Order: sequence, then C-alpha cells, then structure tokens
Amino acid sequence: MSSSDDIDDSAAPLIEHLAELRTRLIRSVIAFIVGIVLAFTVAEPILQFLLGPIEETLRELGDPSPTMQYTSPQEYLFTLFRISMVFGFALAFPVIGVQLWRFVAPGLYKTEKNAFLPFLIASPVMFLLGASFAHFVVTPLAMAFFLGFADVPSVIADLMSSFTNAGDVPVVAGAVDEGIRITFFGKVNESLDITLKFIMAFGLCFQLPVLLTLMGKAGLVSAEGLGNVRKYAVVAILVLAALVTPPDVITQGILFTVVYGLYEVSIFLVKRVEKTREAKLRAEGAWFEDDEEADDLAEDDLK
Repeated sequence: MSSSDDIDDSAAPLIEHLAELRTRLIRSVIAFIVGIVLAFTVAEPILQFLLGPIEETLRELGDPSPTMQYTSPQEYLFTLFRISMVFGFALAFPVIGVQLWRFVAPGLYKTEKNAFLPFLIASPVMFLLGASFAHFVVTPLAMAFFLGFADVPSVIADLMSSFTNAGDVPVVAGAVDEGIRITFFGKVNESLDITLKFIMAFGLCFQLPVLLTLMGKAGLVSAEGLGNVRKYAVVAILVLAALVTPPDVITQGILFTVVYGLYEVSIFLVKRVEKTREAKLRAEGAWFEDDEEADDLAEDDLK
C-alpha cells in the first residue's frame, strides 16, 4: 500500500514538470513565430545589409551598379523567409532565454543561479560580437579575395554600348577576339548563404570562452589541463577553420587566429575562476578538500 502511494507521490511532480515544460515550449514557439513575422516585414532591408560587403567590393572593382539575380520564381521569397527564420529567432531569443531560465531556475541552488545567470547573458553578447566581426571584417576580406579573380562587368557600360552599330544590331561590350569572357553574376541565395555561414561560424566560435569558463566553474576542465592540450587544440582549430570557411587562406587564417586567441582567453578566465574558488575554500577552511591537496595528504599518510 505504501509503495503505491510512493509511486503516486513521485508521479505528481513529474506531471507538473512536464506541464511546466509544455507551457514554456508553447510560449517560446509563439515568441519565435512573432519574431519571424516581425523579421519578415524588414527582411528586404536586412538582405541589403547582409549583401553590403559584396556590393562594396563590386563597386571597388568597377561595377557602378551591382546586380544580383535569382533563377527560379520562388527563390527570392524563400531567401526572405530564410532571413526571417534566422533573425526571428534572434528577436525571440530574450523570451526563449527567460522561459528556459524560469524552467531551470527553481531546481538550482542560489550559488548555482549566481553562477549560471551571467553565462546566460554573456552567450548572446559574445555571439553578437562574433557575428559583427564576421560581417564587418571577415566577409569584406573574403569577397575581395574571391571577386578579385573575376572580371566584374560594368552593367551600365554594357547596356550603353550594346546598340552602337548601325541597324541597332547588339554588340557585346568588351568583346574579345579569342576565348570566352567570364564575368560574375551573383545569385541572391548563394551570396546570402556564404554571408550567413560566416556569421554563424564566428558567432558560435565566440562562444568558446563562455563554454570553457562555465565548464571550469563546474570543475570539468582546468587551466592546467587546457594548457597541456594546447597543441591538440591548435590542430582542432585548424580543422575547424578548414571545415566552416571557404577554401581561401585569408578567411581560414583569420578564423584560426581569432579562435586560438579565444582559447588563450578561456585559459586565463578558467585560471581566474580557479583562483576565486581557491580563495573561497581557504576562507571557509575547506581548501584541503581540493583534489590536489587530498592527493598530497594521501601520499603523506602512506609514507
């Protein structure tokens, strides 16, 4: 009889937690949908902003009127909808973060809340810094590198010179006697794709200090351990740079430099966390509970 009562008592909190989770998820989804709708209303200006580095590069290469194209009827609409999805999530993130916090916070101790909340705030800030760095620094360099190999056409000049001979017979501007002229005519979705990849890659890479510092605060990693695996981290960062960026040395070098710098910053932050924890344990007289101290005492006892 008592065992069935225990089962009933344990089932009630589980149902309450599931109901709470459902409520938080519904609110998050509603916020996401509202964010998508709001972002869609300004999706075209956002697209113009994201394609700004390509436009500036084309103008510097001699195209007075940069033009991009789409080759299927639905392509432009789907491009705007894709932008709405990404920036709608960004708009809804504060609401989603609050819902996540309210679901998790009741199960945390006060010290755990004080430790977790700053990282919840720092994460979107670091992502925004990474995305800004990608858009204003990395993307212009990458576009200059890629488009520097192309013969960018002057659209206005082509149109003006296409009807220059008698009988209005079109003449191809800049025609060559031999070979085929290769020029750049960008597609909207492909150009947006590379821009968003840069933003996502650098935004996520800028989460490295937040993640490692949080792991250090939880005791999962140490500054000494991160320093000992530095050479392996270098190889991992090189592989990451090769996978998430286009195959050009400039972009890969920038990503490697930035991520490795963030790795060194993470070691510094974890070291600060360890010093703070050590000072707190010494003040409480519990420093001997540290693993290293305990190992030293165990060795002394054996001797």
